[in-house]
Amino acid sequence: MIERKFIQQKMKEFHIQEYVSQLLKGTGYSHTEIQRTPLGEKVIIYTTRPGIVVGRKGESINKLTSVLKTKFNMENPQIEIGEVANPMLDVHYIADKIASTLERFGSKRFKSIGYKTLQNILDAGALGAEIVISGKVPSARAKRWRFKAGYLKKSGDISENHVLKGYTTAQLNSGIVGIKVSIMPSTIKLFDKINVKSAEEVIKKVETEVPTKEEKPKKETKKTVKKPAVKKTTKKTAINENKEEIKTLPAEPKTEEKVETKENIDGNNKEK
Repeated sequence: MIERKFIQQKMKEFHIQEYVSQLLKGTGYSHTEIQRTPLGEKVIIYTTRPGIVVGRKGESINKLTSVLKTKFNMENPQIEIGEVANPMLDVHYIADKIASTLERFGSKRFKSIGYKTLQNILDAGALGAEIVISGKVPSARAKRWRFKAGYLKKSGDISENHVLKGYTTAQLNSGIVGIKVSIMPSTIKLFDKINVKSAEEVIKKVETEVPTKEEKPKKETKKTVKKPAVKKTTKKTAINENKEEIKTLPAEPKTEEKVETKENIDGNNKEK
C-alpha cells in the first residue's frame, strides 16, 4: 500500500510538470520543482522570462493555481518563480528554444539552428555538447541528425549522473520531431584529466609557498629577569679557601742563629 502511494505521488508530479511545460511552451520555460511544506505544496517554475509567466497583475499565476486545485486536487498550491542564472547551460531551455524555432521557421534551417546553438553552449563555458534532431527533417523519410562539439562522456557514472540531458518534441507539418540535448558542464571533475604544469609555474609556486630567510617570522623570545647569583659553599670550596688563607698569612721574622765556629771559640778563650 505504501509503495502505491509513492507511485501515485510521483505520477501526479510528472503530470503537473508536463502540463506546465505545455502551457508555458515558447516562453523561456526551463523546468518545475514541487516541494512539500507544512502549509501546502510549493510549485517552483524556473524560466528566463518571469514577466511573461506572471502576466498582467498575476493573471496567469491565478489561472494556474485554480487549475492545480481543480484538475490535480492540490489543497493549497503556492507558486513561485525562479530565474535561470545561465540559460545557455540549461538543457530544457535549449531544447524548448530549438523546438519553438523549428515550429516557427520550419525544418529547412535546422542545420544552422543546430550549429549556432552548439557554438552558444560552448561559449557559455561547457566542456562539450550534443544535439540530436530525429524525424522527417527535411525529407519525407525519418532521419537522425547529430550535432556534436567538444568533449562529452557517453558511458559510465559521469554520463548517467553528471551529464545534463533534456528532451522535447516539436509539432511540424511533416510530423512530430524529437529534440534531445546533452551538455557536459565545466563543473564536473574528470578523473582521467591530467594537468601538466610548466617549469615556470612550478618555480613560482615554490617561491610563493616557501618563505625566504628574511621572510621567516621571528620567534618571540621571552624576557627573562636574571636573579642575583648565590654562591653555594661546598666542602671542597671551604677547604680551598682555608688553604688560600694559610698561604696568605704574614711571614714570621727570621731569628739570627749564632753559629759557633772554631775561631769564635778560640777568641773567647783568649779573652778569658
